[in-house]
Amino acid sequence: MPQPTEATGAPDELVAAAPVAPEPDEPAAADPPVAPDELRAAHAPVAPDELVGPLERGLSVLRVMAAGPDVRHRPGDLARTTGLARSTIDRVATTLVRLGVLRTEGRDLLLAPGAARLGNAYLASCGLPELLGPHAVALADALDESVSLAVPDGDGVRFLAQATRRRAMAISFRTGDLLPAERCAPGALFAARWDAADHERWRARRAKDPRDAGFPSVPPRPSGTAPTPEEVETEFLDRVREARETGIAVDDQLIEPGLLAVALPVRGPDGAVVCAVSVVSHTSRHSALSLREQALPPLRRAVTAMETALASATTTGAAPEAEPAAAGAALEAEPAPEGAPVVAGTALKEELGSGFLQSLARGLDVLHAFGSVRGPARLTELARLTGLPRATARRSLITLRHLGYVREEADGFLVLPRVLELGYARLSGLSLPEIATPHLVALVLRVHESASVAVLDGDDIRYAARVASTRIMHIDITVGTRLPAYATSMGRVLIGALPPAERAAHLGRITPEALTPHTVTTREGLDEAVAATVARGYGWVEEELEEGLRSLAVPVTDGAGRVVAAVNVALHAGRATPEESLAALLPPLRETASAISADLAAVGRFARVATG
Repeated sequence: MPQPTEATGAPDELVAAAPVAPEPDEPAAADPPVAPDELRAAHAPVAPDELVGPLERGLSVLRVMAAGPDVRHRPGDLARTTGLARSTIDRVATTLVRLGVLRTEGRDLLLAPGAARLGNAYLASCGLPELLGPHAVALADALDESVSLAVPDGDGVRFLAQATRRRAMAISFRTGDLLPAERCAPGALFAARWDAADHERWRARRAKDPRDAGFPSVPPRPSGTAPTPEEVETEFLDRVREARETGIAVDDQLIEPGLLAVALPVRGPDGAVVCAVSVVSHTSRHSALSLREQALPPLRRAVTAMETALASATTTGAAPEAEPAAAGAALEAEPAPEGAPVVAGTALKEELGSGFLQSLARGLDVLHAFGSVRGPARLTELARLTGLPRATARRSLITLRHLGYVREEADGFLVLPRVLELGYARLSGLSLPEIATPHLVALVLRVHESASVAVLDGDDIRYAARVASTRIMHIDITVGTRLPAYATSMGRVLIGALPPAERAAHLGRITPEALTPHTVTTREGLDEAVAATVARGYGWVEEELEEGLRSLAVPVTDGAGRVVAAVNVALHAGRATPEESLAALLPPLRETASAISADLAAVGRFARVATG
């Protein structure tokens, strides 16, 4: 299952298909050309005639938004950075917001959790986190050190998965982070199989960016100090030579002072290097030599287990689980009549008119469809998965290949790790509060009552996110507040989601107190209240926590359907009858829970989402 790093050559399957005229929403001549990324410009291939302009421009906007340190972006700033017309930025933004890839806050544009689905497509297609991740966790537990998996991406190294240790001095990279090959242990392993053209591209990048400013995940090299560019190259080539001879690479404080790593290659059944696995530590715990001596034996055993897992997957040919589509995504469409293709984004095009770039939506559908196929996918298969005409899918593939996100292999097309540059590193680090808060804001604006998200923490609920209403009299609770789960609507939702034995143990060990005259305090009464919550699908508490306080809650789930949190609306009981409150609040509350759950599924499919 080798991971190619560059898209080169003209795919026969693409060339063979009949050409298609540009779609109506692609007036390429009306917009200035996309400004190429500075570090790619020297080796950028000639643009093919059938390039899908809106797809190229949309990915350019995503790339710019993901690359810099700024989280918020104004459309005018994006126009200046990308070289696109402001009107083009507006149409791209309208489309990506509607697809759940971007979101808005006032005049600002931000990456939305739904954009993680693009990176998920690569991670699911390559299968490495799923197949090798458990072995990385076992190795980290055995050594009590952090362990990471990385793949080559051009002349860089991109991280795919990591098993970290909980320490005051934490060592971690985000999934999707890109490092220069010369500044990490896996880079020497991957460079050991570079050809002359690869070395030339690496030297060109080094000449343009000697301080590694184009790699925001590593500290830039100090200007005007040692080592010189010549010394960097000599040292790197020496490490590459050693890696080629020994199959081992060591990082002795290359990324930053104090950081150490030792890495081995992991090979697929065909003998090609698929990825590298690294054990990462710190000089406060090891020297480079002692880390190598201690880590190598269990590291070699882990590599053997990983290679066995890859061989087994190749034999079984198991496909990855399909990822649920985001609400409003282009792939969600009514079934077409039998024999008729489903045209992605057609309904949205009709709804939004010229402001919606249908060919951008279709191109993202093609990219997303790779996540349903383990390894190479054929054009006909991608067309079937997206419901697109074969010729339309072909033009999207031509564009994705030109941009370096897809490459042709003998048995189909592979999605490449470069897809992770489209915001995955930033999004994979989002916490539950960061994911939930924008949805809570929208809910509060809609219902004009306070809303919160909480998780179960022992016998209590702990507030993870909260947005208060603007009413003069509102519920005054802050993030981090703990309340007894038995007396809250969110607590009953979360208790009800526990396995039966665990639920019984939870209710059996608590001693309920009468917080108000209405608080349920008997074991039988709590059993009935929790069972009723499960049966109806929502929690309802009327003046049990505090007199005058009414609360309605529903569950929030992760991608596997597990209840991981609850979201509620709290209000004064005197503002409406219970029936009126239920009718007004339950539908928007369920919509909010669904949106938060969809975002959690996207971000948490291959990354751990912290609860606070």
